[in-house]
Amino acid sequence: MKKIVPHLRIENCKEQIEYYQKIFGGEIKNTQLSDGIEMFKGHEGKYIHAELHINDHCTLYMADVFDEKILQGTNILLGPDLDSEEEITRIYDELSKDGEIKMELQDTFWGAKHAIVTDRNGISWELNFTK
Repeated sequence: MKKIVPHLRIENCKEQIEYYQKIFGGEIKNTQLSDGIEMFKGHEGKYIHAELHINDHCTLYMADVFDEKILQGTNILLGPDLDSEEEITRIYDELSKDGEIKMELQDTFWGAKHAIVTDRNGISWELNFTK
């Protein structure tokens, strides 16, 4: 296996991918709207696919929610391994603005700064910076 790519199904994908771009940086690529595709009739303006390329090794795939009901749960944590104390602090602050802190940003016994935050979309982030 080369890598696992997180694929987030999320309401208001266009708005939310811009939200994550503001936090993590990177470039939004390969967006495809549902417009003109028969199987998505009635869902015009929604993304059936979008990618946030944060860097050469980190990409988030995203798509809008269509007719299914999404239950925001706690069964997955996305865990970026961050490059600096400044970066983890900035990302922690941004995600927790409209989110919920599950574990305060703190020094850990394994020599890292670590925090867990559930963002405004119900997505849980396990942030880590190894010192």
